[in-house]
Amino acid sequence: MTDHVHDLRSVREATDRLLTAVAKLDNAALAEESHLPGWTRGHILAHLARNADALVNVFEGRPMYESASARDADIERDAGRPLEEHLTDLRDSAARFIATTEPDQDWSRTVELRNGVTDLAANVPFRRWVEVDLHHVDLNIGYELSDLPDEFTEREIAFLADRWSGRPEVPPVTLQYSDGTFVARTGGTEGTPVTLSGAGDDLLGWLAGRGLKGAHLAIEAGDALPELPPL
Repeated sequence: MTDHVHDLRSVREATDRLLTAVAKLDNAALAEESHLPGWTRGHILAHLARNADALVNVFEGRPMYESASARDADIERDAGRPLEEHLTDLRDSAARFIATTEPDQDWSRTVELRNGVTDLAANVPFRRWVEVDLHHVDLNIGYELSDLPDEFTEREIAFLADRWSGRPEVPPVTLQYSDGTFVARTGGTEGTPVTLSGAGDDLLGWLAGRGLKGAHLAIEAGDALPELPPL
């Protein structure tokens, strides 16, 4: 089973990195566009705070969000706040999430996330780590895919490769590092097989639809870089 203690430590470290970086911004910077279409930096920060509270709901057996529309409304409501309010909310919501993980509990139990998705409780800390670190990249404030911890990149590549496995709209894809080391397989069973090679951050960028979205990957076999559905 996943080492949730290790992942919770990584969540705290990622949160500290995020808070340190965001504290250097100002109100005007928060109103600027992020890397996510239609979202300002303030939208991302609001989402991160509300996601922490949503995961508290998950651990306590409640629906992750009241509804999709309520989730979106909360983000819109909080996006335009001043920097200090965002920082306070990020700290407080992160602390609430960590506090919910501290009591003794069955980490092997199944919990329900959004849209009927289920997972083991032990995997939730990694999911929160993904939210914090990938959205830190999305803020467009100098933290890049290449700055992500190697462990994070490897695990998120594996997670996303599994997510796209079996999808009929994605051809069979083999992922490997530039030196030919096998990384993962993804996609369905139909279409011309594709082999992509490159650095870990470029592989992650393609799988997650971020950065250059795989533009620097070498196509070792197949016709073209496959297009993935949105996350």
